Amino acid sequence: MKFIVSSTELLSHLQTISRVINTKNALPILDDFLFSLEGNTLTMTASDVETTLITSMEVEEAQGSGKVAIASRLLLDTLREFSEQPLTFSINESNLGLTITTSNGAYNFIGENADEFPHLPELEGEPCFFEMPADNLLSGISKTLFAIAADDLREVMNGIYFDLSPKELTIVATDAHKLSRYKTTDVNTSLNDEEVSSFVLPKKPANLLKNILPREKGNVKIRFDKKYIYFELGNYTLICLQVSGKYPNYNSVIPFNNPIKIIVDRLMLLNSIRRVSVFCNQATNLIKLVFSEQQVNISAEDIDFSISAEETIPCQLEGNPISIGFKATYLIDILSNIDSSDVVIELSEPSRAALIFPLENEENEEVLMLLMPMLLMDYD
Repeated sequence: MKFIVSSTELLSHLQTISRVINTKNALPILDDFLFSLEGNTLTMTASDVETTLITSMEVEEAQGSGKVAIASRLLLDTLREFSEQPLTFSINESNLGLTITTSNGAYNFIGENADEFPHLPELEGEPCFFEMPADNLLSGISKTLFAIAADDLREVMNGIYFDLSPKELTIVATDAHKLSRYKTTDVNTSLNDEEVSSFVLPKKPANLLKNILPREKGNVKIRFDKKYIYFELGNYTLICLQVSGKYPNYNSVIPFNNPIKIIVDRLMLLNSIRRVSVFCNQATNLIKLVFSEQQVNISAEDIDFSISAEETIPCQLEGNPISIGFKATYLIDILSNIDSSDVVIELSEPSRAALIFPLENEENEEVLMLLMPMLLMDYD
């Protein structure tokens, strides 16, 4: 088996799929890339058993076909030191010896038996199917990933929930303190009328998709059964195990009919909170917001160190003035994951959840964030 390939193009593909590989693996073969040559197409695979990422590229002067597993760290460290140039890969199928030849020298590896590499899982029965633009999927993952929980007791909360209906996809993540919900109608599904389906995407493949999707164009095809999910992109295929369990009813915690509505410049509010939060009590990270008719006062203090800070910025208020407390880091996370210049904050009382969303949504999209308040010692 022999082929010629661009050093920088090969490195780019391998660096992307290498993010799947764990630093410590139970099976030594999982430290390797699987190379498979068919005609002029080289397919490369990395896996940790639960998540598998596959990519393909065209090569030159291919001879023969076959598979071999190659140590990922050694191969990546070698490729990083090459400038752009053609590399000739020669694999001896009898002893799995591998030689990379350049214009200046040769580098010898010992491959491993490709049959030891985990086989790809098969979807069972009639899997559900939907497709959507790569930009929308990226937006949905980016706007919810930050809200994923890290809960050993409720594993289902440690992922992003995809709730699919015939005409709409809802993507949700929550850690019980904050919640992010993204809806899009720009989706084509195999579901019949009134039919619904769902899955929970783990955090690791969600991060992998967030890294890959900015370079993708066109639609992403997603297929899933009760156990696995297949994401088919232009240059990559991601296969992962779902998080098992029943996701909580996220709609039941979203308060409606909130009588207080505030419109405020997102960046102005975000930057003020970042500055004032430096003076928060490190144990509570509590920040206080006092909304009045034309302004919001943002304050924090740490009595233990006798430090405090406050800022006032303009806002538009409909309803009664209100004082409410939040964990500063959570509020920063939410405001950082909204794109619009202005945000709307809806409140009912200081002890109930706040809704935060963009004043204007993108076409075919709807973004909503929820944040639970923290108790203030007094409500001015």
